[in-house]
Amino acid sequence: MNRRHLLQVALLAAAGTMGGAAFAFEGAELYAGEKALYESARKEGLVVSFDTGPTWANWAGQFKAFQKRYPGVEMVYNDLGSAATVVALDKARNRPQADTAYYFAASALDAAKAGVVEGFKPVNFDRLDNTLRDPDGRWFSIHTLNVAFLVNTKLVKTVPQSWADLLKPEYKSAIVYQDPRSTGQGQVVTFAAAFGNGGSMDDVAPGIAYLGKLTKAGNVLRTVGTTPYAQFLKGEIPIWIGYENDGLKAKFVDGMGDAISVVIPQEASAAAPYAISLVKNGPNPNAGKLWLNFIMSDEGQKIFAEGFVRPAVTGVSMPASVADKMPAAPQVRAMDIAKATAKKAEIDAGWAKAILGQ
Repeated sequence: MNRRHLLQVALLAAAGTMGGAAFAFEGAELYAGEKALYESARKEGLVVSFDTGPTWANWAGQFKAFQKRYPGVEMVYNDLGSAATVVALDKARNRPQADTAYYFAASALDAAKAGVVEGFKPVNFDRLDNTLRDPDGRWFSIHTLNVAFLVNTKLVKTVPQSWADLLKPEYKSAIVYQDPRSTGQGQVVTFAAAFGNGGSMDDVAPGIAYLGKLTKAGNVLRTVGTTPYAQFLKGEIPIWIGYENDGLKAKFVDGMGDAISVVIPQEASAAAPYAISLVKNGPNPNAGKLWLNFIMSDEGQKIFAEGFVRPAVTGVSMPASVADKMPAAPQVRAMDIAKATAKKAEIDAGWAKAILGQ
């Protein structure tokens, strides 16, 4: 290598360490200012993303795509549960550890009320329905998820089709779902059960009563505090009342095939909005904004769709290969985020009394 070539290499290396374009991704920007934001994020070198467990909602696909596009910005994440995430943010408000927080949208309202998140309007913010975003950008929905029965057909002889079916003696010690006191999914399951048993957003009592009946019938194997996806794949759970995207992922991506049936209950079910926020005074604000912009870009929304998750941004089409696998479900009802938030305390107390006798 000649002296001139060595000098060129040294200059390029120096440009990279000084935050120049040498290490930026190649090609067109996803949005105006993306490369400049990336350079600021690369100086921070890290984004801490709370409650984005990799088996959930295709976060694994998002992590992979993000780090491929933005080398030098590492990802750190955990899987706490929605309500627990708000508690964690509140406890650390004087020294925040997270840059972003993801949760069931009702918990997002709790985080905004607690003052632990701040306003940020990402790319495509204006393409969200008004009901799916905070006016000041303190939270915004990124996708929705439908409640479904995920049934291991190797363990369950007759696949249940309705909430009424789940009460039958043949499903004794077969059912798992998430605890509504600490997880967003548990809250949504309670609303879905309410919808399927004569209730509504204003009347969640029928859902609480129904879950109490499941327990009294001996049909609940256990309730859990985090997603039991790995246990379901291992064949440890006969019936999981969860989300359709996890069932479709297990069926078409993770090898279960015909060993799983994904059923939207006949009576009714719930479509839950999930949201994300920029944490107030987070340690890596530019990396946090880069991450949120990527998730909300058309590219990021399509990555959610590839995981059988329904994008929140209007105009993002589902890939045909994915859309064809999504079950038709006219009985699914949209949820009102504000009402869901207002009902959380009632669900927490009612569930504890009905299921635990507390």
